[in-house]
Amino acid sequence: MMDNNEIWVYIETSGSRIEPTSLQLITKAKQIADGRKVVAVVPETTAMTIETTLKQYGPDRIETLVADQFATATDEEIADALFQVINHNQPDSLLFPATILGRSVAPRLQAKLQTGLTGDCLDIFYKDGQLVQVKPTYGDNVMCDIVCPDERPQMVTVRPNTFRAEKTNDTVSEITKAVFDFHKQADSQVIATEPIINSSSKLDDAKVVIALGRGAYNEKNIELAKDLAAKLGGMVGVSRPLTDEPEFTHDDQIGIGGAKLSADLLINLGISGAVQYTVGIKNAKKIVSVNIDKDAPIFEESDFAYVGDVTDFLTAFAKQVR
Repeated sequence: MMDNNEIWVYIETSGSRIEPTSLQLITKAKQIADGRKVVAVVPETTAMTIETTLKQYGPDRIETLVADQFATATDEEIADALFQVINHNQPDSLLFPATILGRSVAPRLQAKLQTGLTGDCLDIFYKDGQLVQVKPTYGDNVMCDIVCPDERPQMVTVRPNTFRAEKTNDTVSEITKAVFDFHKQADSQVIATEPIINSSSKLDDAKVVIALGRGAYNEKNIELAKDLAAKLGGMVGVSRPLTDEPEFTHDDQIGIGGAKLSADLLINLGISGAVQYTVGIKNAKKIVSVNIDKDAPIFEESDFAYVGDVTDFLTAFAKQVR
């Protein structure tokens, strides 16, 4: 058994596709590593060839767990295989995407390792050798810094699109094949898989988002925003207060408890800029904000600002879009 100071990142896959949050976590791990090695741990079948893609994001090592049974493995079987490898290597920290699969495998693995786990984090960083895990609580109104001082590995799940994945050419990734036994669980079996797609996951991936807040809420603005989104090939999202209105649901929410955007263009309409909202837009590439209040905090998060009426802005903007 080893005892090392590595940061391990669980790589989630669907067929030959890498779940984007896994790549985002590799980038974040490299940013906070401070001399620690970053290891991507990948359960995969013999037919999969994702290592070439992973190398582009610069992990120091890619630890592969290869077994054809992973094609139909249950969450418990994945956790068992990971436990064997992680218990042998003893990394300092272990990062999971807070996806449906990640939220299922991580606590199963945590129970086997007898360590701590903080779920749905919005930030992570090292302080005095401890991985500080930043998580919202009290109705997403308070941010808590959580540490696991005594047990290792320090485990977290991180919400999708909290960080931005960045390719790099500054690291030559070593590839190693882990030794483990695949233990079939007799009491469970995957008989079929069907991806579930809801509007929230689409909002996460939308290239253009028109976001409405309380200051823009009326029938005309909703109609104009939907028309503009359709012309731009985008989607309409909202701040949390509008999820209480009949036109929207929590699937439309941006921010804590909702979507984390990575849009090429985000247009904020009548949104003041509370932290519960802005944590969901930090990875948007270009942000345009419209608000009648020249001191609205949202302008501090914006590349372009327009102080004025939302309806006037939408009407004028729509005329410029063919």
